[in-house]
Amino acid sequence: MTPKALPWKPPPFATDVEPLQVGKHWDAVRAHQPVGERALALLGDACGAVIQDTYGTLYWLIAKGSARGSWHLRQVRVLTERSRESNYLGVPPITWTEPTTKARTHWRVPLAPGRYLTEAERLWEALAAADHAELGPRSEGRQLCFRCQLPTDEPVIVGGEHGGNLGGGIIYACPSHARSLPVIEAETLIDAVRRGREGAGT
Repeated sequence: MTPKALPWKPPPFATDVEPLQVGKHWDAVRAHQPVGERALALLGDACGAVIQDTYGTLYWLIAKGSARGSWHLRQVRVLTERSRESNYLGVPPITWTEPTTKARTHWRVPLAPGRYLTEAERLWEALAAADHAELGPRSEGRQLCFRCQLPTDEPVIVGGEHGGNLGGGIIYACPSHARSLPVIEAETLIDAVRRGREGAGT
């Protein structure tokens, strides 16, 4: 998180959620529940301002260009300014810090001096640990979900198949059908994520 707030805040006279273009003042990282919820808890005081929309999806504000490349995390997307398209984020008035029956989009972590941007590297670590803890081991490539029988680009390994003439096999699920996985100690996962990244950089 930056040591002091940067010169930006929501439009001062806003009375409703306002779509603001990503990449002008900040980039954003979107994470669906429950990955976003776990990452939020893991970040603790290192977390900057966070917007939560009507569906429970969380959005962190990060410095422009600080999340270069693909993060390869399930149910997580980096939103930034692109040459051929524009991304917009619905930003609530600064006073909307609680969901209401009229408007559920709000500042889950309120914007305040010293609590503005989240450091991209710390956010990646928390989201990577949350991804593994909530969705289990990942598998590269498209697979069929055993429950809905639809192809998913974010397959989760949920078990193994044994016996039969065809031998064993891996059972996959899409993220929405992988909720019954056991919870893994996420603090341990963050340490493993950090060691893995350090090893990859040597």
